[in-house]
Amino acid sequence: MTGRPAPAVLPPSLRVWLGLIAALAALVIVVLGVLYAGHSEPGRVDARIWAAVDGVGPPWRYVALATDFLGEPVGAATLVVATVTGCLLLRRPRAAVLIVAGVGMTVGTATLLKSLVGRTIHGDNLSYPSGHTAFVTALALMVALLATGRLGLGKAAGTLLVLAAALVAGAAMGWAQVALGAHYPTDVLGGWCTALAVIPATAWLVDRMADWLVDRMADAGRPERR
Repeated sequence: MTGRPAPAVLPPSLRVWLGLIAALAALVIVVLGVLYAGHSEPGRVDARIWAAVDGVGPPWRYVALATDFLGEPVGAATLVVATVTGCLLLRRPRAAVLIVAGVGMTVGTATLLKSLVGRTIHGDNLSYPSGHTAFVTALALMVALLATGRLGLGKAAGTLLVLAAALVAGAAMGWAQVALGAHYPTDVLGGWCTALAVIPATAWLVDRMADWLVDRMADAGRPERR
């Protein structure tokens, strides 16, 4: 008896593609981290983008503030609880575990990178990568993975859905962070890539651990041979 009690959170058809994307994202994180380590000023690309979107007025500023709230502790906790509850109602306990583990790993990785890179904004505020962008992108990725599994999407459609969800969520939060002056644009890119690098690996680990537990329980339930 080696069957799974729940579908894999990382669909087998997406493992290779998402693995390659995760590796590329990790490379981008490292390159940007090296380029901006210890900096406290925007780079050339940052300055151009920032000049175009920084300091937006009403009503877009209210939209940016509402979006930013989703990455704050209260807003983020609300999203996580709602998503985990939805997974449990859909009888997807493995997906619920991924949500909790994925958020923890993504936020933890972003926090660690901030300390290692040491890039600052508005004084001593560590900025690279954007934790808000990493969190929202990670959550969107995990919901898209759940949808891919439930809908039985193939490699092309599944990959498109996952990347589209990550792009939309990351772009929305990234715009809010830059518009509010909370992050440099390259911080946002680093946060987006952090989610792309962490979530596929976390999903793979959740599947491996869940399968191991299922096999152990199956072995324990087998009668001993005499």
